[in-house]
Amino acid sequence: MSRRVVITSIGVVSALGCSSEEIVSALKAGRVSFERAPFDRTVWACPVASDFNIRNFTGRYKNARYLNRGAQFCVASAMAALREAGLDADMRARAGLFVGTGPNLDIGTEFPEIQDGHLDREDLAALWILRFLPNTAASAIADLAGVHGENLTIGTACSASLQAVGEAFRRIKHGVLDLALAGGGDSRLSPGAILAYRKSQALWTGGEDCSRAYGAFDATRRGFVPGEGGAFFVLEDLDHARNRGARIYAEVCGFGASLDGYNMTAPEPDGTWAAAAVRSALREAGLEAHKVDVISAHGTGTPLNDAMEANLISRVQGEHRPFVLALKSWIGHLAAACGAVELAIGLAAMARNHLPEIRNLKEPCAGNINFIREAKEMPTETMLLQNFGFGGQNGALVVRLWRE
Repeated sequence: MSRRVVITSIGVVSALGCSSEEIVSALKAGRVSFERAPFDRTVWACPVASDFNIRNFTGRYKNARYLNRGAQFCVASAMAALREAGLDADMRARAGLFVGTGPNLDIGTEFPEIQDGHLDREDLAALWILRFLPNTAASAIADLAGVHGENLTIGTACSASLQAVGEAFRRIKHGVLDLALAGGGDSRLSPGAILAYRKSQALWTGGEDCSRAYGAFDATRRGFVPGEGGAFFVLEDLDHARNRGARIYAEVCGFGASLDGYNMTAPEPDGTWAAAAVRSALREAGLEAHKVDVISAHGTGTPLNDAMEANLISRVQGEHRPFVLALKSWIGHLAAACGAVELAIGLAAMARNHLPEIRNLKEPCAGNINFIREAKEMPTETMLLQNFGFGGQNGALVVRLWRE
């Protein structure tokens, strides 16, 4: 049994905005939110707007106190997607839930003093563990929305939320579910997370205003700028969506995933297994590489990742030169949430025939790739998304903009 799977609702919380209209307006105006981190003025970051409040999405919810910031973005964007979808209680009950999330590295806030391994203190919340369990966001979404179907929390680093969408797609395609909520959220804008990235030498090292300097695939790239946010999607069997009169945004056509098995942090230099994930997604979509209009690249701005990915794009695409986006140059690196948020931004831009430029790309690291260096206003239909994470986690997804 093989069915067509479509996206019928999108919820997003990002540094560019919380709706498709806000996001595209920011892209066209060149508005970004890069700033120095308040807890470390030597670090640049790209935060969500300071007025973000989880209760604007959940209403009064006593368990909100147990949601770390990344989990809050998961819940907020999931509730936004469900609100737009208009699913009745029975549909929500039968829906699946697939969540891509990362670890809570905001350790210092929860445990400001640890002496001789002693953690306890008088004001420590009784259920503090919930702020560190990976499935807390899924538990909260299910509680708030009445979701009871098959579910999965995925922690595959920077490919997590893209793989969450891919896993939901597979369950619906093969008849396990009729509809599912899928996506992810994350935030690494905390002292603990920044320390981890600094130790791994992945952070952007420029001292100047990174909004004028940070970009992917540039010959002078110097690491990534951390961001935060979340995005969720309602995925449905096409017939199910049509029967309830749902608006359709896009069709999910193919998914691929793989492991490098090479290094705990660095990508396999030749991109052999990353390319295998991309080819798997294309094969499931029944799409030859030369039919891809747009590639949403992982594009972190780190020396090793960008070199591997440029080589992968050249090898997989051959003489075909699709347009290549690098949305992290607009929103920073959202870790586990990057795939879902980049999918939401990519679909919003494509629906309005807009392709945003790769910001600050002055000297491309590869001359045979069609990097978008100036924004374009033109219709496109098919997008290939690529995400590659620590541990050699590779994910790829093919989507097609829906046009009746």
